[in-house]
Amino acid sequence: MSESQTKDSPSREAVLTFVNDLKFAIRSLARSKGLVITVVLTLALGIGANAAIFTLVRGVLLRPLVNRDEDRLVFIQQSAPGIGPGGVPFSVPEIKDLRASVKTLGSFGEFSIVGFTMIGLGEPREVRAGVVNGSYFDVVGLHPVLGRLIGPQDDGPKAAGVVVLTYRFWSTAVKSDPSVIGKVLRLGSGFGDRAATIIGVLEPSVQYPTDTEIIANIVTSPHHLSATMQNGRVHRMTELFGKLTPGATLESARAELGAVHGAMVKAHPAEYPAQADFRIEAKLLRDQITSRAKTVLLVLLAASALVFVIACSNVANLILSRTVRREGELSIRAALGATTGALRRVLLAESLLLCGAGATLGVLSARPMVDIMARYASRFSVRALDLTVDSSMLWVGAALAVIAAVLLAFVPRLPSADSSQGILSGSVRITGSTNRRLRVFAVTQIAASFVLLAGASALVKTLMSLQSAQTGLDIRHVLAINVPAMSYGKTPQQVVDFYKESIRRIEALPGVNKTAFGIVVPWRDAGNFGPGLQFSADGHLRGPGEEDPRAQLRTISPGFFAALGVPIIAGRDFNALDGQSREPVVIVSQTLAQRMFPNQDAVNRHVFWTDPVMKFIPGISVAPHRIIGVTADIDDEHVVPGPILTIYNPFEEGPMFGGRLFIHTSANPYSLVTPVTRIIRDMSVEQPVERAATLEDVRAEVLTPDRLNTVVFGVFAAVALAIALVGVAGVLAFSVSARTREFGVRLAIGAQPRQLLASVIAEGAVMAAGGVVAGAACGYVLVRLARSSFEDVKMPGSLPVVVSVVVLLAAAVVASVLPAARAARVDVTEALRSE
Repeated sequence: MSESQTKDSPSREAVLTFVNDLKFAIRSLARSKGLVITVVLTLALGIGANAAIFTLVRGVLLRPLVNRDEDRLVFIQQSAPGIGPGGVPFSVPEIKDLRASVKTLGSFGEFSIVGFTMIGLGEPREVRAGVVNGSYFDVVGLHPVLGRLIGPQDDGPKAAGVVVLTYRFWSTAVKSDPSVIGKVLRLGSGFGDRAATIIGVLEPSVQYPTDTEIIANIVTSPHHLSATMQNGRVHRMTELFGKLTPGATLESARAELGAVHGAMVKAHPAEYPAQADFRIEAKLLRDQITSRAKTVLLVLLAASALVFVIACSNVANLILSRTVRREGELSIRAALGATTGALRRVLLAESLLLCGAGATLGVLSARPMVDIMARYASRFSVRALDLTVDSSMLWVGAALAVIAAVLLAFVPRLPSADSSQGILSGSVRITGSTNRRLRVFAVTQIAASFVLLAGASALVKTLMSLQSAQTGLDIRHVLAINVPAMSYGKTPQQVVDFYKESIRRIEALPGVNKTAFGIVVPWRDAGNFGPGLQFSADGHLRGPGEEDPRAQLRTISPGFFAALGVPIIAGRDFNALDGQSREPVVIVSQTLAQRMFPNQDAVNRHVFWTDPVMKFIPGISVAPHRIIGVTADIDDEHVVPGPILTIYNPFEEGPMFGGRLFIHTSANPYSLVTPVTRIIRDMSVEQPVERAATLEDVRAEVLTPDRLNTVVFGVFAAVALAIALVGVAGVLAFSVSARTREFGVRLAIGAQPRQLLASVIAEGAVMAAGGVVAGAACGYVLVRLARSSFEDVKMPGSLPVVVSVVVLLAAAVVASVLPAARAARVDVTEALRSE
């Protein structure tokens, strides 16, 4: 025999031996079909959930962007915590200062979010657009799939208007039609209309900072070319991207940006008040895009890991119980010369078969789960919309299967060669070591279930408080429709007249009680107007270093409050004469009246705008406005309403941004969509009429992420609880079967069946209590660790914890009843003869 054959013989013999072990395992498992089905289904749940969640996490958080040089691509954000949370866009003068002084960033890309009405591509529609400078696409490193992108030749006020379609808009709205290149559109905004030619289609990519339908050059937005936009340092509406120069690091760019920004703040103290606390930050675009989804997805991954732990613990209990019942067989094999390694290989072969089948079923079930979870995750990250299932799911399933198989193979304690008890006894004997292992696994399941149940209970409590919050609006009977202002070829007064005539015709429809104009659909358009505008009032004095208070500006028509079902507390509503009067008038919210005029009548007092941004908003006078009415607060920004400062302008004064019609009806609100659309289109065939929905449905849509969170984590908790309770019942059932003789002796000497019943139920309750304590401790540690990295993670309140404890203890007692009833029905004669 050659040397190579000699070396190969041991390996070939090991393979043949393991193949024989697999054959034996198949025959052995075929005799325990119930066990096999239970174990495979349990592991499929744990492995499938983890494979799906890991695929989602990898696709959203770890997958590289399609952007060229993504490791050098930086998102620059300005913030002012003293004004409000979130970012503050940049103004043109600020961008010029940064461009002139920052050397670690070689180029800058500018992106402004603009809402356009678009004519010329099918039905008239509203589109969300990005208005960009000529270097934007070069900075962010994107390419066209059709035509070309906006470049330096498209910059400047004399350039022709051009538009690039995003890939999703091109593939859905125009059905991937290549002939769209060269078509001319008309883009309208509140500042005028411009013609623009479609020059290209952007490759599939993450649209940040917002998901847009089109991207246009600056000339398409007349406001961007205005002197106020070009010269106003406080006129901030542009997001900024930069590309690191070769050799520069993110840390050096942050330091340089901080120094330049600090000099800007110091040089212009009026534009950067100390109370606002202006700051600047830079992040890699990849990290910025995933920041909102990161907490949710990692918590979801932790939840799926807990389900895997619970599944493995439950399966370990089943395998351990089966091994104890096979003690006689294993003892005989040991007595006949089988080594511990050989016995362990037999168990490993069985575990591999079970876990392999569980992983296969889990991966197959994970594929539809990925689709469902991707739709869920798209609420937090647009990257989930382009998620594709790849081989990572198979590798995760295989890895988890191997981990579970090794764990299950080495859990049981094997008999030694000189052990004869398993040979001589036909009954099940449970040792103290085995009993402790069974209980440890059961307690582990309860502990993991408690963590999931407490988290799900906290989400349920949050969702219930959100859904039950009183809005102060008649949300069920109010239909909101987007009818954006079309200023093309019209004077401001003609735009107002268009809405007046629309309202008149709609109110003539059967079932319509009231129709009115506004510029914001509550909750759906939240954040469109930022943190509000500074204002003052008669007799208001600022303290040293203080800013004037901020209020939301809303433009409305007469009848707006009646249409939404909101009472006017003092004074009156707007009427047709208010627009013709030389004296500007307003209506204010109740909170504003109480704050600015405490213990006084606010009607006939005055408020006036002091915000420097007001000079950039056409049509709004900064002269004192007389208050003619006080209305109940309408918090259209927050789902859970709070005190809010709002100043309402009559729509004769403007501004006419947006354009929403609110229709209060006693009929089915959606039955009005068709006749209202017909009325609007009869007046103007180019007028978009979109997104009709009741305020109730708008609010439900806004609450969808919270509802999805609750459902997803609730399902995890329910699955975990079900597996854990099966585990507890299984441990107790095994304990009862192993203690049959003990129970018989106790009954023979006078114990009552109810005493045995109570003792077994108490045993289950003690395991549940131990799991709850362990789960509470682990949960506390996990939350503390998570809070060090994620600010959004919070401790659940006392109510969710108490509910989780009660549910687990009650469920453990219920799971203990059946094994306890078996113990109480033990036949004394049979039990004493069992030996």
